[in-house]
Amino acid sequence: MEKTLVLFKPDAINRGVVGEILERFENKGLKIVGAKMMQLDDAIINEHYSHIADKAFFPPYKDFMKRAPVLALILEGNDAVRVVCTMSGPTRGLEAMPGTIRGDYSMSQGYNIVHRSDSKETAKEEIARFFKKDEIFDYVRVDYDVVYAQDEKE
Repeated sequence: MEKTLVLFKPDAINRGVVGEILERFENKGLKIVGAKMMQLDDAIINEHYSHIADKAFFPPYKDFMKRAPVLALILEGNDAVRVVCTMSGPTRGLEAMPGTIRGDYSMSQGYNIVHRSDSKETAKEEIARFFKKDEIFDYVRVDYDVVYAQDEKE
């Protein structure tokens, strides 16, 4: 099974929509194998968002990411990275289709409710950045047999 990282950003925390969005992931059949709330500091923000650190919008974005804690999740399932990307919608909330997380909860590019890994390689790096090995759990969901057809189980 593939794992991916999701961060519920400060806007999701402050707007009280974490439960609704988490329910979507669980209803889809994704399994939570890691979860923790944490306050991000400059070091982890700079590392995690190093690809945009030279952009003019980065300093205010960093302030936004420190405004409230984030909820970090590891979700697991077949093709989890692609599934979570599809469910989240494009980065810019105004361009996201209704029915996606960002389409339903975001009007912004930066304040877009969730961060999600964009590839399998990125997911591995991001999971290692936010979670220790002993914070990742392996268990069988009781509904596993009705989430995946027999030939789809990994």
